[in-house]
Amino acid sequence: MTDQHPDHGPLTAVLHASGDEAAPLPIVLLHGFPVDHRMWDETAGHLAGPALAVDLPGFGEAPDAAGEPSVDAFADAVAAALDARGVRRAVVAGMSMGGYVALALAERHPALVAGLALVDTKTVADAPAARDNRLRIAAEAEASGTVDAVRGMSETMLGETSRRTRPDLVRTVGGWIGEQRPASIAWAQRAMAGRPDRTAILEAYEGPVTVVVGTEDELTPVEDSEHTLAHTSAASDGALVLAPDAGHLATLEAPEHVAGALDRLRARALEG
Repeated sequence: MTDQHPDHGPLTAVLHASGDEAAPLPIVLLHGFPVDHRMWDETAGHLAGPALAVDLPGFGEAPDAAGEPSVDAFADAVAAALDARGVRRAVVAGMSMGGYVALALAERHPALVAGLALVDTKTVADAPAARDNRLRIAAEAEASGTVDAVRGMSETMLGETSRRTRPDLVRTVGGWIGEQRPASIAWAQRAMAGRPDRTAILEAYEGPVTVVVGTEDELTPVEDSEHTLAHTSAASDGALVLAPDAGHLATLEAPEHVAGALDRLRARALEG
């Protein structure tokens, strides 16, 4: 595979650095929907090496996305931001929507991706019902000018244990969701609805791969991650890591487990 040129207008992603930026192979952290880079803060605090947490276009501190909604456009924006930072090679970790972006990076900018972590995510495209639901939410966000259509995700993204024992996390995630822009919610939903199945990209990828999932993830359950692991190449030496008592936001609910998995992945990439 070779790097491809974008076929859409440029978007802007914003990077937030932690650790020694001069160290080799930073870990690039791609957030899920409908939050921003802050969902990685707890995990980043446990990492042994450098990290660059991304605000994807339209989220957090990044300028609004424009043009035809596309996960590929997200990926190209991340690649451009890393290039501007002088990062030519990195371990890429994507959670949920971020995982879709990570796979797009592996397809469109393969020279960049030294290792791949897929966290609470999947490789396949949406089923028709899920796609229709995304488009419904996008239309509702635009029509209402609010993020009300996704506010309930502050609970569904967390595991049952977290919902029962850590109401502070529900409030925290709800606050993050409430700070996002309705237009960005709509844009991202349409981008995800239109994404292709990238299982074949994972099958062809030969760098080290780690698949991470919360044991209580109700949105992309353990079975989805087992399917993902089954489609890693022999060369990637894929590993599956279960984050105990965590839901879809394992990065927030079990940050030590996720950070440990990412540190081990980075070590494998450095050896390669």
